[in-house]
Amino acid sequence: MARFLRPLLRGTTYTRLLHLWVPTLVVGTWMWVNMAWWWMPAAALMPLGLVPTVRRGEGVQARLLLTPGQPDSGISVRPSATWRDWLRTVLWLEVRMALGALTAYSCVWLPVLSIELASTAWGRSGGDIPWLQDAHGAFAVLAPLPLVALYGVVVGLGELVTVLARRLLGPSPAERLAALEERTDQLLERNRIARELHDSIGHALTVAVVQAGAARTAGDPAFTGRALDAIEETGRAALEDLERVLGVLREAERPVRGRPTLVDSDKLLESARVSGAKADAELTGPLDRVPGPVSREGYRILQEALTNVLRHAGPVPVRVRIGVTDATLVLEVRNPLPAGLSGPGRGSGLPGIRERAALLGGRARTGPDDGDWQVHVQLPLR
Repeated sequence: MARFLRPLLRGTTYTRLLHLWVPTLVVGTWMWVNMAWWWMPAAALMPLGLVPTVRRGEGVQARLLLTPGQPDSGISVRPSATWRDWLRTVLWLEVRMALGALTAYSCVWLPVLSIELASTAWGRSGGDIPWLQDAHGAFAVLAPLPLVALYGVVVGLGELVTVLARRLLGPSPAERLAALEERTDQLLERNRIARELHDSIGHALTVAVVQAGAARTAGDPAFTGRALDAIEETGRAALEDLERVLGVLREAERPVRGRPTLVDSDKLLESARVSGAKADAELTGPLDRVPGPVSREGYRILQEALTNVLRHAGPVPVRVRIGVTDATLVLEVRNPLPAGLSGPGRGSGLPGIRERAALLGGRARTGPDDGDWQVHVQLPLR
């Protein structure tokens, strides 16, 4: 019984009832003026549904009253853009008016019928209802039935109008595609930001850990000073990257500016050298002519590759080769393969390198190669 009465305790039941009643206000007013032309309101809805903004207004009203508090209601709030949208809007207006009239009629006459049944059971005449002219006590058993029917009308038509709203006011295929593209763009942006944070902060922490460990074991004040300088410089750069990424999160429409490019790769190589790695770099071609997106992603790939060297191999010789031609950027990082390491770890660094390369239409190859660990990336420039 409690489950049966639960819909009566939900506010949604009554907001849906209000939504169904709204069209009857117009119909009732018109029929008060001219009962003979009762069909005029329904006819007037046809040209009204062809107005593009009517669909938006109906969508906003349906979201507010039919699906209150639901973030994904399945109801569009965009104006009509195609003939299909216009026809669906017209059909929705007609259906809504018909269901509203049925609801209003039921809400008036079903309670009246229940009262008449109860009155007849107590010996009073049933008014204008022919089969209630003779009083009978058995009518007391029938008196609750119209109220049960009213419950079914209110709850059932509320559910029905919500289902129809999702069908007739729901997003069109073009709107679904646009929403999917927007969602995809958001996911790509989140993944890009996650990679930015992983590469920048991960590199800074790796350098700091390596430098701190080396300074503790060296016992040389001069070396300790250089290590602290390296930690300070790397930490400052990481803070700048963090501020830039947080700025993107605060202002989604603001473009990313000031991100490091391959022109700044000397900082990464110097940071690796200060951490103990013997970095040997070979740079060929004009780095300053590499397109911005390719140069920025190339910098992050180099940063992640050097971070992996420091994290997994330690202060070992590293060979870095960056070559720029008319059509391709080639970036290669090689270091001796540490003993006991035969494959990649479980982190997100190497998958991030491959993702960055794939997004730019390039390819990345990582893994053992002739006794070395190799990160080889090719990115198209056009």
